[in-house]
Amino acid sequence: MSERKKILLRLDPAVHDAIARWAGDELRSTNAQIEFLLRRALAAAGRLPGDVGGLPKRGRPPKDGDDKTGDDQEE
Repeated sequence: MSERKKILLRLDPAVHDAIARWAGDELRSTNAQIEFLLRRALAAAGRLPGDVGGLPKRGRPPKDGDDKTGDDQEE
């Protein structure tokens, strides 16, 4: 995956607070919420490029050797 672009974004404090609350309700960071909303707006306007990558997965990356299912654990 290519490196993600970093930008400075100036927002009205009330808009930032509203996005931050919404992000918390959906268990996202404020940054992830802004990207989610921008992607949704681009898609709705028919302007989302076809080669755009997916949103990064949420949460911590798995540690090497971690098994998400836990099937290999003995009882």
